[in-house]
Amino acid sequence: MTTPVQEETRGLNRKMLGKLVVIAILMFGFGYALIPVYKQICEVMGINVLTQKDGTVAYDNNTQVDTTRSITVEFDGNAQGPWRFRPTVSSMQVHPGELVTVMYEVVNTQNRVVNAQAIPSYAPQSATPHFKKVECFCFKQQTLKPNEARQMPVVFFLDPALPKEVKTITLSYTFFEIAGLSQAQTPAVQ
Repeated sequence: MTTPVQEETRGLNRKMLGKLVVIAILMFGFGYALIPVYKQICEVMGINVLTQKDGTVAYDNNTQVDTTRSITVEFDGNAQGPWRFRPTVSSMQVHPGELVTVMYEVVNTQNRVVNAQAIPSYAPQSATPHFKKVECFCFKQQTLKPNEARQMPVVFFLDPALPKEVKTITLSYTFFEIAGLSQAQTPAVQ
């Protein structure tokens, strides 16, 4: 037999459980909704933008090279997958407006075809809009045969409007495997 006090306590406990379940669902929904809201706020305010939206940039042959300035461009490669990935040089001196080519080397260490993509990032962030790539392996997905080694060029120039206080720029790539492409979907490698 239950007493009226026990019945009342059970009723209050059920109400409290219902409220806690509703609060937990609302908290989960709020946390889930924060992701796109955060991305929109960052995009609108220009905060936490690590990569620029790359695209092919036409190089104007009449661009004046500023030989009075020399910028150190450092190169970095990060591998997130079954390969070795690195630049062939660690840094170089570049004059704003000068067309420069640097090579990155990737080696697929697997006995299978691998599809990959490189994502660039720049430091300092203020240099990002002034780093103009004319040609880059990061513009498209790369398909590497088993144990294939490949050298891939990045052709770029620095916009002469680069702020004077920028003396060093780091171009860093993260090369990662594209998941979800099965062997049947993998483009034929020639």
